[in-house]
Amino acid sequence: MSARPEVTVAALAERGGRFLMIEERAGGRLVLNQPAGHVEDRETLLAAVVREAREETAWRFTPVHLLGIYLWRNARTGRSTLRVAFSGEVSDHDPHASLDHGIVGTHWMTRDELERSHARLRSPLVLRCVDDHLSGRRLPLDTVAHLDLDAAVHMRAVKVS
Repeated sequence: MSARPEVTVAALAERGGRFLMIEERAGGRLVLNQPAGHVEDRETLLAAVVREAREETAWRFTPVHLLGIYLWRNARTGRSTLRVAFSGEVSDHDPHASLDHGIVGTHWMTRDELERSHARLRSPLVLRCVDDHLSGRRLPLDTVAHLDLDAAVHMRAVKVS
């Protein structure tokens, strides 16, 4: 088993005290999660969270803030996840779009409803992200940088000159 964590992104959208959640099949059970998923090869974190939210909810997610970076180890599987969570806004819902494989539906849920559904949360990261958002955590998006190899080489050449 790899010692490296899986890098994922998550989208946290709130409207009127309710959070956009997905209900999905994972590990043989129905769980609740924020729209989230793996970062694909050569994809930026921001592009990944926009794509995942659209694929899983049929909403267009616009990141506004970095919510946090979370490292969690699943005691049952031994796998670690590095989650980069963003808070933002949703628009342009397409009710006729088909959702990603495994997604049963989407729900707008309050924090209390999530707490009562604690046993169905995909991981402790779900409620932690909601709580961090409700506590006012907001980091600027420019905290997240993406440098490809060409940009990194160019920056090094400029510094050396």
